[in-house]
Amino acid sequence: MWKKEKWKGMISKACGLVISALFMLQGSTVGVQAADYWPEGPEVLSPNAIVMELNSGTILYERNSLEQHYPASITKIMTTLVALENCDDLSEIVTFSDESIDNTMGSGIARDYGEQMTMEQCLYAVMLESANECAYAVAEHVGGTVENFVKLMNEKAAELGCQNTHFANPHGLHDESHYTCAYDMALISRAAYENETFRIITGTSRYTIPPTNKHEEPTLLQNHNEILYPRRETKYVRDYCTGGKTGYTDAANSTLVTFAEKDGLTLVCVIMNTQSPNHWTDTINLFEYCFDNFQLFNIAENEMAYSSSEEKAADALSNNQPFVDIDKTACIVLPKTAEFKDAASELTYEDESEQVAGTISYTYAGREVGKADIVATGAKIQGYVFDNQQEEEQETEQQTENKVSTFRIKPVTVVIVAAVIVILLVIGFFVKKFADNYYIIKHNMEVRRDRRTQFKTIKKRKRRRKRRR
Repeated sequence: MWKKEKWKGMISKACGLVISALFMLQGSTVGVQAADYWPEGPEVLSPNAIVMELNSGTILYERNSLEQHYPASITKIMTTLVALENCDDLSEIVTFSDESIDNTMGSGIARDYGEQMTMEQCLYAVMLESANECAYAVAEHVGGTVENFVKLMNEKAAELGCQNTHFANPHGLHDESHYTCAYDMALISRAAYENETFRIITGTSRYTIPPTNKHEEPTLLQNHNEILYPRRETKYVRDYCTGGKTGYTDAANSTLVTFAEKDGLTLVCVIMNTQSPNHWTDTINLFEYCFDNFQLFNIAENEMAYSSSEEKAADALSNNQPFVDIDKTACIVLPKTAEFKDAASELTYEDESEQVAGTISYTYAGREVGKADIVATGAKIQGYVFDNQQEEEQETEQQTENKVSTFRIKPVTVVIVAAVIVILLVIGFFVKKFADNYYIIKHNMEVRRDRRTQFKTIKKRKRRRKRRR
């Protein structure tokens, strides 16, 4: 027999597919109604660059973003992300091994053998001062060995969809087998920026490490990103900058990852394989191009075709709450000359699961501009005729089971049974008493019988004597 939960589960899924189909018929036919205009990007001097809008994942600008290059110290974004995801307590003490000091060079904060700092202090040193010895010590502490930690870095890269990335160390010092591309670094940076602790660290301008067991004086850290903090010059500072990471080696040239937020847009710009100060100027020009020309649309608030179909289906099913809905956080990015309805949409079922019924993907001017999952809301379906029949059948089954398995005892019955038990106990007591004194009683009866016999004999003798007289 079908259970109620199975019916509801099947109906929920079926209705979800119906709603999705309705949207596909209405929404997927909404084509681009305005001219497919995409603003022309600025001239940049850096050979490899990309700008991604982090809320939607939309690529707003790219130049040779898939070419492999050495990342230098922007590697430390992945180092920090992996450390944060694999360390439960940032107050854990990290001890600097001899290898962490001997195997690193270049940028650092002059730590000593056996020096101890908290994980939090180490990560600030990694992101603000690009401290190589701190990155090495963090890797040893989290991974047990640097090799194990690097394995975690590569596994995370694969998880994020990186196709042109391979890490060989946690600090970014030159190694021919240590490479990535601007697009992959944008994916890594997007994942890192979703971590609240990472956002706090990368957005910090100055940080002070208190005295340690090897340093009596506090250590001042300053962010190297000139767009966030005027470490050397003030002309590059912009209020919209929220963090980032610099990098440089002779082989990699200058590399830079920078985050920015303005007018609802959250951007990451990755610059690789360039010369200073191009990484500063190109990043600023690209940010201003994006903020001037693009706008963010929340899909759930603007997708009328889907909402209309869903409401009709919900009303038809007598259900006040929709049981599937568009992800409330999903967004698309379009040029400021376009409207939401100008984007073409397509519904797919590639990522179906219990929580996701499908995905709506949006394109504009031949570009992917965002997507949204159709997610389950957890609403319950009520009011179906066969539901009532099912409930009645289940109630009947339950009553039958109760009759078979349940024996109800009335209070009167309990009293009668108790009285019978008491009477039996009393009878049993007297029977036992009689059995224990049986021979005594028998003897007494025999004595009484003998006495009666003697009494009768005496009485007869007296009568005879009287007669003789």
